[in-house]
Amino acid sequence: MARLARSLLLGFCLAAGVTAPARGELERPAPEAATAQGGAAAVHSREFMAVTAHPLASEAAAAMLRAGGSAVDAAIAAQLVLNLVEPQSSGIGGGALALHFDGRTVRAYDGRETAPRAAREDLFLHPDGTAMGFPEAVVGGRSVGTPGVLRLLEMMHRRHGRLPWADLFAPAIALAEQGFPVGPRLHALLAKEKDLVADPAARAYFYRPDGSPWPVGHRLKNPELAKVFRRLAEEGSDAFYVGTLARDIVARVRSHPTNPGLLDETDLAAYWPLTREPVCLRHAGLRICGFPPPSSGGIGVGQILGIVGRLQIKDYPPRPGSGPLMPDGTAVHLFAEAGRLAFADRAAFVADPAFQRIPAGLLDDSYLDARARLVGEKSLGTALPGRPPGAVAGAPDGTDERPATSHLSIVDREGQAVALTTTIESGFGSRLMVHGFLLNNQLTDFAFAPTAAGKPVANRVQPGKRPRSSMAPTLVLDAKGELKAVLGSPGGPWIINYVAKTLVGILDWGLDLDAAIALPHFGSRNGPTELEAGRFDGVGKDALKARGHAVTEGEMTSGLAGIVRTPVGWTGAADPRREGSAVGR
Repeated sequence: MARLARSLLLGFCLAAGVTAPARGELERPAPEAATAQGGAAAVHSREFMAVTAHPLASEAAAAMLRAGGSAVDAAIAAQLVLNLVEPQSSGIGGGALALHFDGRTVRAYDGRETAPRAAREDLFLHPDGTAMGFPEAVVGGRSVGTPGVLRLLEMMHRRHGRLPWADLFAPAIALAEQGFPVGPRLHALLAKEKDLVADPAARAYFYRPDGSPWPVGHRLKNPELAKVFRRLAEEGSDAFYVGTLARDIVARVRSHPTNPGLLDETDLAAYWPLTREPVCLRHAGLRICGFPPPSSGGIGVGQILGIVGRLQIKDYPPRPGSGPLMPDGTAVHLFAEAGRLAFADRAAFVADPAFQRIPAGLLDDSYLDARARLVGEKSLGTALPGRPPGAVAGAPDGTDERPATSHLSIVDREGQAVALTTTIESGFGSRLMVHGFLLNNQLTDFAFAPTAAGKPVANRVQPGKRPRSSMAPTLVLDAKGELKAVLGSPGGPWIINYVAKTLVGILDWGLDLDAAIALPHFGSRNGPTELEAGRFDGVGKDALKARGHAVTEGEMTSGLAGIVRTPVGWTGAADPRREGSAVGR
């Protein structure tokens, strides 16, 4: 191990409570577990800030920043650690979308998975033409797309990294070899999971011999993944996309006994991430930049902000009370109606731009003016897509992403920033484990039925296509072009509402970052108006029903990770609904 890598590893181990391995000693006592979940309590710093979904990942990112690394270096180290400590949500078997700010320019990096070249529109149809159910489609090789994370991280590192590539693997290798404590969230998700135990490798790793999940605090070691990380550190991402590892991935996908897939070695060898132009609009005097198609996140967040800004949502801030802040009823109404309009356009127009012409005017002032005029005192119920200039609408579809995703937000001491949202799609992905990591089920983000009402669905399966996403990594710049905020969240299609709500809280209502994150969730995906369970009183729900809203309540386990600039530095906060943390200096 190189001298710098060992120095980084020692710093990470000391800060995270891990006993650093001496040369040749890789089986030392493992780190102490974090004793409690993280929360939205704000952390303040002067130099840098890292916010991720797990304390060990946040500390890995901070170790790179302390060593003079860039925001990209920190993001790579954090992603690799998340693969271990939050395997249900992301990892090298999945994909990611990232926004990067270099102090002048915002760039969008697309590491979304692709459909195999052999995939066809009927991938998720039975022989009689009916669509498969989600569990039937997701478990096994059929749902696995070409992973994109490693190629994405390597591209970003070549352009924006400061530390050597190999050094960024040190924290993840240490945790994989020494072990890390199973946390309450991972244990609970494993206890609920029914399909993962059918995969022999996953069963041996995640469960005791009797089939019960390892208890909270159990030290989980992953020597197979450590070997993979060491190869990747030495050889780069080619070690994943070409050669023995690629062959093993393909063999696992294609040999599933009941639901084999179509992924081929040529799909892996040909994969490459893309650089795209972000989608941006003005709101509250600031420039809000999000991710473009194939994600609907940037357009969706932008449309909601554009509509509620025109409807003066700033005049309806949350009500203070004896407990947490309570959203104002009019604000919930306006936000939900804006969501209906945004999700109607999402279903009709947004897909991989290599396969679907995306209307250029979805964030134009004139178009948003017209959409905002549709919002009245009563709920629209179900909104119809608009008619932006040059629009060619596909048939609306009901594709629904699963909320197994993660997000990290990082700002380095040079003021460069990364907002990266990363996923394997459903919890534990396709439930296939190869060499210590799980493979994605990202192909189920495509519409299962390729046509509706005689028209092709924009987000249908096609060979080489990237499935539509709702991931919404977001950067906010002020009038001078300086970084104001970094934000994102997991949560499937609800990501759009989570991010938009938090931005409204910060930018329109003047809430502190932690208060905006913790504010109860609300909104609509062009169906019922959905409220976070247990967070709204009867008076508020009755007022919405009086406006014609069909109201439902449910758990909304966002994982917002945000950073905002302050007069003296940065404030970071992680969502209290998960176990994330912020680390700064």
